[in-house]
Amino acid sequence: MQWIVDLFEKAQQGLFESAVQPVMYSFGMGAYLEDGYTGTGWLLVGLIQIAVMLAIIGPLQRWRPVEPMVDAGEIRTDVLYTLIHRLGLFRVALFFSVEPLFDDMFGWLRVHGLGTVHIDQFMAGVTDHPFASFLLYLVVFDFVDYWIHRGQHGFNWWWSLHSLHHSQRQMTMWSDNRNHLLDDLVRDSILVVLGQLIGVGPGQFVAIVAITQLSESLQHANIRLHFGRIGERLWISPRFHRLHHSIGIGHERKAAEDQKLKSGRSPALGGHNFGVLLPWWDMMFRTANFELRYDPTGIRDQVEKGRNYGRGFWAQQWLGVLRLVGKA
Repeated sequence: MQWIVDLFEKAQQGLFESAVQPVMYSFGMGAYLEDGYTGTGWLLVGLIQIAVMLAIIGPLQRWRPVEPMVDAGEIRTDVLYTLIHRLGLFRVALFFSVEPLFDDMFGWLRVHGLGTVHIDQFMAGVTDHPFASFLLYLVVFDFVDYWIHRGQHGFNWWWSLHSLHHSQRQMTMWSDNRNHLLDDLVRDSILVVLGQLIGVGPGQFVAIVAITQLSESLQHANIRLHFGRIGERLWISPRFHRLHHSIGIGHERKAAEDQKLKSGRSPALGGHNFGVLLPWWDMMFRTANFELRYDPTGIRDQVEKGRNYGRGFWAQQWLGVLRLVGKA
């Protein structure tokens, strides 16, 4: 694996020196060169992800699509969301807004003797190998991500933001980053704090985010694909996650209430299949649905009441704010 790390670092250094560093100097940002180098790593990861999406996931969509794509405008908006997030623009905004607050908070905690807990040290011998340590952190982050996702569906205020993600009725590989910026701010803040608290290294954190994002791009793709009886229980497939987006099945309160009436036992409020990478948590907490089906996606009130979730980036962001304050 070391040759991959060496190749990435060489590419990061080249991109930083040839493109990023001159731009930073021209804007008088020489004091932020170290942060710019870190940001170049995120930019490079995003470029690699987009290349993989175009070279592999895109052809898979054309090979076995679930449905024909008929709303090019909505897909173009999703592409914009993807570029904002994968090329680091959202992270730049976080760097100049909330990250200084996090730095102050963790500095205060360390001054008062509350330092980082390196969880891999509790499994010495098992996690001595860097790859084993990475897998441990990956599982921990995925477990927390599962509960974040449950929260996005379980709290009214959070669902008012997260519902934008589910309003896409033409799911493609670009749909993963179709989120309200406030929703992303809450989720990313939780994960950054988690990373600081459990001692994940910067390189490991970047790798975890990169793997998660690329897997989620595949999960949202317009492709009729599942991983078989065993594979479906090891890693989340496009079929498994599409069911989470299915109208009235995967993510709505009313679906949970209907299920309770039929079975006498209610699943988790908000539906099924909340896992991000691993279906284990859905299996453990009885929110998994492994039915082999490919349903239309969207939100029930879009179909039944014609509720408007906006067309275009700014309209969608503004309507999310209005939903949050109960005005839409």
